Amino acid sequence: MSLESHVQAHGYRGGELIYRQGENASSLFVMASGAAKLIRPSAHGQDVVLNILGPGEGCGTLGISGPPQYPDSAMALTDSCALEIPAAVFQEAIELHPRLGLTVLDEVLHRLEQAQETIRRLSADNARQRVAAALLVLADKLGDPRAETIILELPLTRTDLAALTGTTPETVSRVMSRLRDDSIVDTGRCWTTILDRPRLSAAAEG
Repeated sequence: MSLESHVQAHGYRGGELIYRQGENASSLFVMASGAAKLIRPSAHGQDVVLNILGPGEGCGTLGISGPPQYPDSAMALTDSCALEIPAAVFQEAIELHPRLGLTVLDEVLHRLEQAQETIRRLSADNARQRVAAALLVLADKLGDPRAETIILELPLTRTDLAALTGTTPETVSRVMSRLRDDSIVDTGRCWTTILDRPRLSAAAEG
């Protein structure tokens, strides 16, 4: 079976939904370029950012043991391309190619480790550490290294960053202002530059 023959590439504008929570969970999506955020409404009806995805990362469903509907929504943050693979086709490919199943298991375990690290930080770290750690993850995943800086050309709002770090937009604004004052980061409309990664790493460690 040729998996490639069943893959469809879709282009998305920044802000466009890739899939919506509650829709029939029929496909796995893999980011080919750009960035997307996974969002889920909270009990108060506000969107909470669960994760930021970059090239090579997947979302949607594997069609193995997941729910019949998408539990979250995926939205393109930037102009992006995502590869859509029907869940049934991907499940058949795993059955025919066990090594693919091991790759999927590795990804699931990696996501679990990320979730455990997030829980640890939310319970133990202060706001400055959480924000710095989130910026480091995004820089490593989506950053563009230039000379001794790393540029994140990403329309990530203070609300998005607050949701990722379990803080409030006001707290994120205060932390970012201090990081700018300390010449660790610089920010502008739709971009963030890591000016001093070692010091940002030190801020994340506290």
